[in-house]
Amino acid sequence: MLRRIRSSITILCFTLSAGFLVTGCSSINDVIKAKQDGSEGTSKEYSVTQDQAWNIAKTVLRWEGSDAIEEHRDQGYMVTSTGMSIGTAGTVMGVWVEKGAQTSDVKVTVVTKRRIKLDLITSLTESTFHKRFAQGVEIIRAGKPLPSVAPKE
Repeated sequence: MLRRIRSSITILCFTLSAGFLVTGCSSINDVIKAKQDGSEGTSKEYSVTQDQAWNIAKTVLRWEGSDAIEEHRDQGYMVTSTGMSIGTAGTVMGVWVEKGAQTSDVKVTVVTKRRIKLDLITSLTESTFHKRFAQGVEIIRAGKPLPSVAPKE
């Protein structure tokens, strides 16, 4: 009986390991390619300046526990990631700040990817990013500075 359990555990571990190797890991380059292809990402337009949008995006990423943010302001995007935690190997993400359809609007696009595609949890989803971004917009419109700690939802 014990031998059968050990054998089953060994097969399960092997299968999971093989699955991780087959599915691969997502990197920041995958996020950039997904945006360039137009195959992934969620875009919304906001009535803020590009400087305000840039600062709100960085703040939202920090609120959501990102690691260091790599900024490419001259190209209109920033990329970052989150580390491992219970249930996830982390998430890689990118945010693009571009001119919107209206001259006073800014288009903000976010792409998030699980580091390991089989992960059940994503540290930050695209919808959560935009929900938090909208909170940042409201804070700015109220004439207040963006807090360093995320406001309650």
